[in-house]
Amino acid sequence: MSTATVQDGDEVHDGGPAPATQGRVIEAVGVAIASGKLAPGTRLTLEGLQHDYGISRTVARDTMKVLESMNLVYSRRRVGIVVQEPSLWNVFDPNLVRWRLASDRRDLQYSSLTELRIAVEPIAAAGAARRASAAERAQLVALAADLRKLGEAGDLQAFLTADIAFHQLLLRSCGNEMFRALEGMIAEVLTSRTRQGLMPFKPRNEALKAHEDVASAVAGGDTAEAERAMHHILDEVREAMGLH
Repeated sequence: MSTATVQDGDEVHDGGPAPATQGRVIEAVGVAIASGKLAPGTRLTLEGLQHDYGISRTVARDTMKVLESMNLVYSRRRVGIVVQEPSLWNVFDPNLVRWRLASDRRDLQYSSLTELRIAVEPIAAAGAARRASAAERAQLVALAADLRKLGEAGDLQAFLTADIAFHQLLLRSCGNEMFRALEGMIAEVLTSRTRQGLMPFKPRNEALKAHEDVASAVAGGDTAEAERAMHHILDEVREAMGLH
């Protein structure tokens, strides 16, 4: 990334590329860091960001503040802005999850996320069987029915929306606030699988049946069956992704 120096005025971008929005700059720099293109220890400057993206100094500064809040970079006086080691990143941030899944390191990210889901979601399903409200239980059964209908119709986009709602509802209704905090991460991994063509055109019957089994167990308050059926869903995910 360029570190060319330009004037310090907030609205100057030195005649470089057309101005970009802050969100697009955050996305571009975030992907570069997550993919390793910008390696740990790389030094960035506000002037370099202004030059490369045609943005004001204010936007460049705000971009770095967002990335710093995710522990992707740190800023020190007389040192500048430095890319952090991956061990310090906020790996649960949904944006970082999305960026890592968009990089050539996606297989490692899918593996990590699937292992996390295996550790968390079966326990969340059991918690939902104990603690979900009557309305939440009914909604979960309805979502499982939607998944069956949409999956058999091959409507992957609508299926994705229902699938995200299903898994997020389990996390919300399980009674564990730390599990609930993973809602955004779950949405990103499910979305990424679909966008990258890693979902079959029609979901396997075993996967649809397992979602129905989870919903039925939660609705009936059967904690053991809810946990078992969720393990079945994630075993199918691991097999489909070729993760062992």
